[in-house]
Amino acid sequence: MGLSKSRDLGRTEHARPWLGELGHDRGDVTLQARCDLLRALHVPGTPLVLPNAWDVPSARVVVAAGFPVVATTSAGVAAVLGYEDGERAPASEMFFAAGRIARSVDVPVTADTEAGYGLSPDELVEALFDAGLAGCNLEDTDHNAGGLTEPSRQADRLAAIRRAATARGYGLVINARVDVFLADRGKRPEEHLDEGITRARSYLNAGADCVYPILLHDERVIAGFVEAAGGPVNILKLPQAPALSRLAELGVARVSYGSLIQHRLLQNLATILAEIRD
Repeated sequence: MGLSKSRDLGRTEHARPWLGELGHDRGDVTLQARCDLLRALHVPGTPLVLPNAWDVPSARVVVAAGFPVVATTSAGVAAVLGYEDGERAPASEMFFAAGRIARSVDVPVTADTEAGYGLSPDELVEALFDAGLAGCNLEDTDHNAGGLTEPSRQADRLAAIRRAATARGYGLVINARVDVFLADRGKRPEEHLDEGITRARSYLNAGADCVYPILLHDERVIAGFVEAAGGPVNILKLPQAPALSRLAELGVARVSYGSLIQHRLLQNLATILAEIRD
């Protein structure tokens, strides 16, 4: 799957749909300023709150509500494009959508780029840069083989992505997802805490700016993870997760909502449609 995704992006190499109409015509200096702002907003104890967007209208609503950054949800963007989550959408379409969002707002945009769609570090950085993105999520799930990527291999990949970005003067903000808690949907987090911390430290040492133990929602385990990780931590604001104020007290630096807001809106739409039908 990764190879086919890489080839998919390669087919648009010359046309590159997120350039031209969607290219970052504000200039590299503005993109760098957005990277710097995004990085500066990762403050433990004063978390950056990210109600994730999935298209231009939702991104504009996020900005109008006063949020300083737009983050995309891969599940939400893929759904809009007619695909399931999990790198089933073509990379070219996902970057095109992210580029449209980045051009539509005057704040930094960070994109959920799943595991990188099988792209090499240079290809991935080029796609992110061309789309005008200040940051990205990168997960350690292996969508080809299934399961998780071996920690040292993932750290090497993150380090290579950081080197590729630095080489072109691009201050890309990397949010490295730690997927160990997906194994049981976060039900027994203490069983995965040690591995999660090991991965988090490795990814931060490799050049990630933040780590994201997705589905971790137990307050005690969040506290242990934050204390031991050694860098900014992103928590998904599941309904069962602590309140935002409590996450701040625990030292969390970033809180995101994934596809939860989109799901809630679609549920509301279903209710409206049922009322119209009846």
